[in-house]
Amino acid sequence: MRVWQKPDSHFVILRDQDSANCLSIKSKLIQLCTHSGKSHFLVRIACRELESFYLGDLKAVEQGLGLKNLQKKQENAKYRNPDSLANPAAELRSLTNNNYDKVSGSRAIAPFMDINSNRSPSFIALVSGIKKLLRHF
Repeated sequence: MRVWQKPDSHFVILRDQDSANCLSIKSKLIQLCTHSGKSHFLVRIACRELESFYLGDLKAVEQGLGLKNLQKKQENAKYRNPDSLANPAAELRSLTNNNYDKVSGSRAIAPFMDINSNRSPSFIALVSGIKKLLRHF
């Protein structure tokens, strides 16, 4: 960020929590951003992994991967708060019978995601932060 030359730029930093302490990660990233001298940035942590975002919108997973009967599983207790799952990537692979791949699966699912009805609290925080950041434009 420090060497970025385009004025009035806004930065979004998104990182997986993995098994680290969420607050420590966020604090460290905010410190690095602050030291860059840039003032418009947003730091968000995907709890535990980005795949939690997809598990928060099983309709998008169903549509993106061309699968059937996933959307109705959204009401199952484990998918009501996907951020609480220990290994979202493994859960997503299992749920999709190994049809999910981190790169191609993400590209396939993302266009179908509904930013207004996702069940992942960390996704909701990301969208809220981006909306707030956009108010500066």
